[in-house]
Amino acid sequence: MSILNSPPRKPLPLLAMLAALSLLHSTPLQAQPTPDLQDEDQRVAYALGVSIGQNLMRQQVIGNIDMDAFLAGMRDVAEGDPRLSRAEIMGILQAYQERLQMEGEALRRENLAASEAFLADNATRRGVTVLESGLQYEVLKSGPAGPTAGLNNSVLAHYHGTLADGSVFDSSVERGQPAEFGVTQVIAGWTEALQLMKVGDKWRLYIPPDMAYGENPPTPAIPPNSMLIFEVEVLQIN
Repeated sequence: MSILNSPPRKPLPLLAMLAALSLLHSTPLQAQPTPDLQDEDQRVAYALGVSIGQNLMRQQVIGNIDMDAFLAGMRDVAEGDPRLSRAEIMGILQAYQERLQMEGEALRRENLAASEAFLADNATRRGVTVLESGLQYEVLKSGPAGPTAGLNNSVLAHYHGTLADGSVFDSSVERGQPAEFGVTQVIAGWTEALQLMKVGDKWRLYIPPDMAYGENPPTPAIPPNSMLIFEVEVLQIN
């Protein structure tokens, strides 16, 4: 599924989400390295674990915590015998959230500076066109003369999206299935580019953070304030 027209998700606040775990009432959690997903109870338990894990991943939390201690805390809650008081837990989580916010702000500043430096250097390369908005592109292939899309159109396109380091975060090419998008239903960099491209055109887009996802990307695969690179081929205008 494409992320291009996925709105940034606002994750559940860390304190509220983790504090909600204290409301769990169940039998003691047992290690389930290979849950039986044909069993309804295990399906529910596994789905709950995935949901909690995804929320933590979106906040870039779960990769930074000791999983053994995390699971021990959940077991203690389920057994009704946590080893820390509620006041201690809230104090620990408050301090942790403040630390994450500081680290996140530093990361956003660092990523923005790196994106700006990349775009400034890229703008000097032969064949790169820089638009007034800051969007940059280079033409890889030109289609025949014809109309371009308007704001009321949709387009069928193949695309391949990467970060500046080449990491792939979304690709219809790899899925082997082109995607259709409304011109106004995608990130701003795409909206501008699609109105300039004809059927058969293939461009490489260099999209500044403020024309992509800025500080609120829809997936951990895209760090905040990332400059995005897309190779886009317009197959059809509808």
